[in-house]
Amino acid sequence: MSLTLHYHPLSSYCWKVLIALYENGVPFEARAVNLGDPAARAAYAALWPTAKIPLLVDGDRVVPETSIQIEYLDRHHPGAVQMLPDEFEAQLEVRLWDRVFDLHVMTPMQRFIAQQLRPEAERDAATLTGTVNDLGLAYDLIESRLGDHAWAAGDAFTMADCAAAPALFYAAIVRPFSPAHVKLNAYFERLLARPSVWRCIVEARPVFQYYPLRHALPARFLSD
Repeated sequence: MSLTLHYHPLSSYCWKVLIALYENGVPFEARAVNLGDPAARAAYAALWPTAKIPLLVDGDRVVPETSIQIEYLDRHHPGAVQMLPDEFEAQLEVRLWDRVFDLHVMTPMQRFIAQQLRPEAERDAATLTGTVNDLGLAYDLIESRLGDHAWAAGDAFTMADCAAAPALFYAAIVRPFSPAHVKLNAYFERLLARPSVWRCIVEARPVFQYYPLRHALPARFLSD
């Protein structure tokens, strides 16, 4: 099999690409990366120097960065679900929402988790407060701009929704949505009902024990 995804089942960014792969039933090898092992990390960094996950390898071609990976799959391994629409303005809308979820939801969520990985005495209170506040601002933005269509960028499931699902899954554990976020709450439930998204959650269950906020995971994500 020529298509390989180097990943970790807990990683939100890995979920983003896995969802795109699962949506279209693309055959691939999922190869878990142990970045805590120096030899494994060095071998992985030889593929792409940043040693970030996920990394997509297609034969001799190495494809980094999740949005690029999904666009690459859409072009070279297409399926029934088109991740980028044909029309240029519609593409811009998908890319905008992709950036919103990556930069304004995923990034503050990950900064918060990074603090949780430190000893409690070494955690920065200002960073923790700032990231939670940033998530609140992002939720308000999403709520105000979602519109009445089913998915982030319109009536079709796209790359934007691949980004949204893992970002919102983990962010909602850091800062739950408020009752005022009616559209956001409904959108998140639609994402969870998507088989590709739920599959990522189920596959992560054996390693949720290593997630720093495992005590705050809702019960519905731990068992069917």
